[in-house]
Amino acid sequence: MSVESRYLEAREMYRAVGVDTDRALEELKGVKISMHCWQGDDVNGFDSKGPLTGGIQTTGNYPGKARNPEELMADIDEALRLIPGTHKINLHASYAIFEEGEWADRDKLEPKHFRRWVEFAKERGLGLDFNPTFFSHRLSEDATLSSENEEIRRFWVEHGKACLRISEYFAEELGQPCAMNIWIPDGFKDIPGDRLAPRARLKKSLDEILAEPYDKEKVYVTVESKVFGIGMESMTVGSHEFYMNYAAKNGVMCLLDTGHFHPTEMVSDKLSSMLLFYDKVALHVSRPVRWDSDHVVLFDDETREIAKEIVRGGTDRFVIALDFFDASINRVAAWVTGMRDMIKALLYAELLPNARMAELQDKRNFTELMVVSEEMKTMPFGDVWNYYLHEMGVPENWFGEVVRYENEVLSKRG
Repeated sequence: MSVESRYLEAREMYRAVGVDTDRALEELKGVKISMHCWQGDDVNGFDSKGPLTGGIQTTGNYPGKARNPEELMADIDEALRLIPGTHKINLHASYAIFEEGEWADRDKLEPKHFRRWVEFAKERGLGLDFNPTFFSHRLSEDATLSSENEEIRRFWVEHGKACLRISEYFAEELGQPCAMNIWIPDGFKDIPGDRLAPRARLKKSLDEILAEPYDKEKVYVTVESKVFGIGMESMTVGSHEFYMNYAAKNGVMCLLDTGHFHPTEMVSDKLSSMLLFYDKVALHVSRPVRWDSDHVVLFDDETREIAKEIVRGGTDRFVIALDFFDASINRVAAWVTGMRDMIKALLYAELLPNARMAELQDKRNFTELMVVSEEMKTMPFGDVWNYYLHEMGVPENWFGEVVRYENEVLSKRG
């Protein structure tokens, strides 16, 4: 039985429960997910040779890590070939590409240092998102935007301003908005003597960065919180409460990373509340096995619940990116798995009778709501997904392609 035949049969089954699969597939084609470049090289970047700092760790030593821009771009190409749709690439400032003999510190970065990324994106019809890199630098060892050392604080403010200019360059060159996300690793290992002053300095720094002129229609500034980090277990300066309030007051977006909350907190439950007070909400989707362990996104319960909230709240109101880095497995396979599972979860949510389920809830008919929810789990979702892959020209069975790429390319890297 062909992919098309299976789809036509599935379409009729979904139609019988009030779901239009053709409409769902068209909706899905318009959703862009930002694929993070740092999975390909274990967050090393190109602007320094030092170790990762800021509470960030990658574990594992699987062979084939990208060692330079050419290898990273080749690996991204291989992943994109196996992912349905046209999406975005999420860059960190540490992925600046310098010409021979050239180098600029992070407070002096310019659009020209990301020209090759723009060319890469243009050739493939991709968008670019951006992140200032406030870690893995000689001036990030103690604190960055909240530093009590004015010289250090000013350095990182200038870095933030430089990144705003670069983000606007991306948006203008590629004809689509660029999300610029601010996350800092500042905090304290043990109980602090003063929580207010560091947060006041962070607020001052953000105010100074955002005083830099930029087009808000082209650059979406987002701020990302964290509960705690390695070496900052007792207090993180940029807490969720800090950024949620700062974003609301200053007209920027609050970004929720699914790994940055307590393990028993469900980010999916937070999204509807956020939508009542923000025009748009930004996400970094990851999989916290314990806490911020940044495991590859799977087609699991929480990912599906997040996707339901995105679809029900309106996909146009969300800026979606992925954020994981696993050095223990094939890095290209990690990208493909995570991206396909996020897209798959969105399709799953589109194929639910959401209006009917909301109506049953409003009528407090919780028995039928439960039954409908459970019955949808055994609908022929896989046949619709495989048809989508077929329509987008992407292989259903893709892992053999990654194995081939590993044998022909990755295994030959030193």
